[in-house]
Amino acid sequence: MAFVILDPCRNEKAAECTQICPVDCIEEGTDQYYIDPNICIDCGACVAACPVNAIVDEHDLSPEQEEYLEKAEAFFG
Repeated sequence: MAFVILDPCRNEKAAECTQICPVDCIEEGTDQYYIDPNICIDCGACVAACPVNAIVDEHDLSPEQEEYLEKAEAFFG
């Protein structure tokens, strides 16, 4: 997985990221959006488009943010 959507997206769900993604790898969950690691091409367009700075590279996750990676993996199971 290249990018992970974090807490600022929860309940905000602005959706600019879904409109800019060239491969449509971002899907809406009940409380936030999730990036499908099997479709993402690592272009980073979603990072620049996110108005709440909720998208980060998985390698930049803090230990406290690891739960969002786990949530995305479970969502796309």
